Amino acid sequence: MDSLWEKGLDLPSFPLLDGDKKTDVLIIGGGICGILCAYMLHQSGVRYILVEAKKICGGITKNTTAKITVGHGFIYDKLIREFGVDKARLYLHAQIVASEQYREMCQRIDCHFEEKDSYVYSLDDSKTIDKEIAALKKLGYQAEITASISLPFQIAGAVKYPAQAQFHPLEFLSRVASGLNIYEETAVERLDGTTAVTKHGKIEADKIIVATHFPFINKHGSYFLKMYQHRSYVIALENAQDVDGMYVDAARCGMSFRNYEKLLLIGGGAHRTGKQGGGWQELREFAARYYPSAKEKYAFATQDCMTLDGVPYIGKYSARTEGLFVASGFNKWGMTSSMVAASLLCDLVQGKKNAYEQVFSPSRTMLRPQLAANIGETLKNFIIPTTKRCTHLGCALKWNRYEHSWDCACHGSRFTKEGELINNPAKKGLR
Repeated sequence: MDSLWEKGLDLPSFPLLDGDKKTDVLIIGGGICGILCAYMLHQSGVRYILVEAKKICGGITKNTTAKITVGHGFIYDKLIREFGVDKARLYLHAQIVASEQYREMCQRIDCHFEEKDSYVYSLDDSKTIDKEIAALKKLGYQAEITASISLPFQIAGAVKYPAQAQFHPLEFLSRVASGLNIYEETAVERLDGTTAVTKHGKIEADKIIVATHFPFINKHGSYFLKMYQHRSYVIALENAQDVDGMYVDAARCGMSFRNYEKLLLIGGGAHRTGKQGGGWQELREFAARYYPSAKEKYAFATQDCMTLDGVPYIGKYSARTEGLFVASGFNKWGMTSSMVAASLLCDLVQGKKNAYEQVFSPSRTMLRPQLAANIGETLKNFIIPTTKRCTHLGCALKWNRYEHSWDCACHGSRFTKEGELINNPAKKGLR
């Protein structure tokens, strides 16, 4: 189904690669993260090329709910416990700076940018709310507790982040991408060191940034162990409530809300890709209960890379790879995380120091409880007998009867009924 953001919008188009090229930095992936990386390198006067396998913004980016907020669920108490106050503060500060960068850029771009308060709520856990507020106070951030919000159900409470923002992501990126050095329909088949091989020529680069949602190089970084993908769904309702803010349930499979013009966007129905979940049906049942007069105008879905500890992987692809960088694992917060990644990687490829490098380092410890769950899911799907197997690492595929696709529960690759590739990390379709 078509995303709301695609309605009536013509993104700029770019040519195919036309032979061999040389550049300082090659960016692989034309979603919001890759485009912001290209934009910042362009502003810095660095020679770069961005290649996209299909069309820019044609993957995960077009299906975002586009909330610009530092309220990433109840994360800050957890960050203090696992990383300490200093790194937790750096994570928070990185999100604040990213939000301000959007605010400054959107002053020059007509993209429905609106300042809105953001709320992270809990249906039944007031103690966790108290802990999160205490953690934010320790980090020097003045959030607020509220006992009620503008939604049609009772909550235990919420953390309010004043003066956050929302926008139209493709209107924003249409302007940002215009004039950048981009090649579309140019898939990278393999890397030979820092030379990318495509069907249309080779690109010899000094540095490479992999911004392909899920990293596609398996022999470095162990991303197939460090991440899995989580699928979630959105419906846009006409004649529903103006909730006057952005709302997200702190529970991983909870619901989110925001308005765009006269539409109410409701997100939820989430599940691990390849597993069963509520999907659109859960959202439609909610809408029928609370907004019986509303009419559904759009329905779309997305999926997010989830890391072992809730923090994105941004930096050197692995400790052993020189000149190769990555941005992935945004844990459902792709707007601010993409801006953080672009700023950080723009510095790193130029040999500059960046204060956030250690916070987001992909080489940090893998010893987290989620690692065992990821390994277990992969082993289980290796031994399931089936003729449909993922072209990434050979896991069994599950039929998704709601979206009519073959989905991989190991790492989140998805394929059409006919076997064409929809979502990576797989690089080719089914035989």
